[in-house]
Amino acid sequence: MAEEHEKLVKTSVYLEEEVMEALEELAREYSKETGQKWSRGAVIRVALSEFFSRRGKIL
Repeated sequence: MAEEHEKLVKTSVYLEEEVMEALEELAREYSKETGQKWSRGAVIRVALSEFFSRRGKIL
């Protein structure tokens, strides 16, 4: 069965240095926990998904 991937759109955001460091740390933790490579962008997507879901918007 073929996996479906959503189309990602490249964008730029400005974040504080501390946020970037936290994203990098979480990416390393998730990579270690799952055995798969996680990027900062992937962590941001998970965080945004959680944020929207808490607000009742399922994406």
